[in-house]
Amino acid sequence: MTAPTRRERLRTATVAEIKDGARRLLVTGGPPAISLRAIAREMGMTAPAIYRYFPSLEALVVELAGDLYDELRQQVQAARDAAGEDPLTQLAAMARAFRAWSVAHPAEFMLAFGSPIPGIDTFEEACLDENHPGARFGAVFLRAFLELWHRAPFPTPPADLLHRRLAGSLGPLIRSHGDLPVEVAYVFLTGWTSLYGMVSMEVYHHLRWAVSDPDALFETELAAYLTRLSPGAATTGDGSG
Repeated sequence: MTAPTRRERLRTATVAEIKDGARRLLVTGGPPAISLRAIAREMGMTAPAIYRYFPSLEALVVELAGDLYDELRQQVQAARDAAGEDPLTQLAAMARAFRAWSVAHPAEFMLAFGSPIPGIDTFEEACLDENHPGARFGAVFLRAFLELWHRAPFPTPPADLLHRRLAGSLGPLIRSHGDLPVEVAYVFLTGWTSLYGMVSMEVYHHLRWAVSDPDALFETELAAYLTRLSPGAATTGDGSG
């Protein structure tokens, strides 16, 4: 492989500096504070010069969001790798890693997982590609669910009920993660929405009215969810509908 030229190294360094500046603005002022003009001013560049690296603010936001997803995925993967071989233990470690990163980086969480803004809506629409940073992040969790299913299928609503009500809606998930047993898709999606909901309420301080220790609530819910995935847990649903 040919070594990068000096020009290429300088361009890479400048792109990294621009994204670092965008993240600082994000942390100090939230997503609306990200501005190409402000970044250029901080770097001693003219505003038009920065367009040689990013054609628009939206393009910069997309790249920054991808970096955040990759950073979070690495944190989650590290937690999984340190958790041993048991998929349930891995899922617990990954859920805790997701929560820890999110609580420690509320502004970054807001950009990646909050209300879509210009750039983020484009980022999310592209998530159908399996190589997209968001899809790679989701795949870390999904792999543990699949391994758990193959070792000892966990209880779910009846398969015919899931196929009738859900299978026809799973096109986006299948395009980004491949064909999946509908039972795995259901448990993965309900688990993710539960985890996201719990963490987002904590990040946005929407639990203060109810609990003084969000960790206690999180761990209680996590333990209950993992118990439902354990062999021998009761099957939910009666197949009606």
